[in-house]
Amino acid sequence: MKNWVKLNLFYVGKSKKHYIFRAKQWNRKLEKLLKQSLFNEKYEKIGYIKDIFGPFELPFLSIKTLPGQQFDPNDKFYANLT
Repeated sequence: MKNWVKLNLFYVGKSKKHYIFRAKQWNRKLEKLLKQSLFNEKYEKIGYIKDIFGPFELPFLSIKTLPGQQFDPNDKFYANLT
């Protein structure tokens, strides 16, 4: 499990198709997460990171959920950095 990364995100709001979050902590290696799957605390796949945009230091992340998937924006999120 050494490639799992816990994402420290702040929920901003929802657009028509995506959930928007702001990173509380960020570094360059996390840019590899673009288009990667997103998981909850139980390591169940809940969606993927659609886009990373905004200021380099603390960017915004657009998250697209899987159809019919329960999604709580206050959950803890994880991604596999491969």
